[in-house]
Amino acid sequence: MKSLIFSILLFMGLIITQTSNGQNTEIILAKPDLNSGKPLMAALNERSSHREFSEKELSHEHLSGLLWAACGINRPESGKRTAPSAVNWQDIQVYVFMKTGIYLYDEAGHKLVLIIEDDQRKASGSQDFVANAPVNLMFVSDYSRMTRARDEQKEFYSGIDAGYVSQNVYLYCASEGLNTVVRASVDRDALHILMNLKLEQHVVAGQTVGYRP
Repeated sequence: MKSLIFSILLFMGLIITQTSNGQNTEIILAKPDLNSGKPLMAALNERSSHREFSEKELSHEHLSGLLWAACGINRPESGKRTAPSAVNWQDIQVYVFMKTGIYLYDEAGHKLVLIIEDDQRKASGSQDFVANAPVNLMFVSDYSRMTRARDEQKEFYSGIDAGYVSQNVYLYCASEGLNTVVRASVDRDALHILMNLKLEQHVVAGQTVGYRP
């Protein structure tokens, strides 16, 4: 019976793991629908930045597709992602600011892992719209993964690798009719403390996603 319930919930697109006090510690996302959305050339034609967002929360299907498109694993046999990175360092980690808290996207498990409880969206950027938009992504580069890079190269590589992830998000949003904008105006020092990042983790940029108002 438990396996049947698990299968039903997974099919519906959401499994939430809770602690004894009811706190949601994990959100297991459904497998992304690889047949959804518009063709690539149509998505490229409609790719654009928008700073207006509905406060409506993203559906579980859209959240799953968004994160998989950003940097999900598309070749399970090798663990490689939808977004490239230099030497396959996979240094970019995606943190997700939502109404319920800050989550880290776990690509291998295709799930969200709770990092900080409570609504911290306002802290994800200096623009007014970030506080009420349903999803703010934060791209964080882990310099410790750049095993063969010189220190002076790491900022360059992190910017390039975050750009790949951001463009994947742009194309997914264009394909699905969502609004998005990438943002450089973030308080990196404050976010580093808030997100409990390690010394070698560096906030690169943010990106807001939501439905059109």
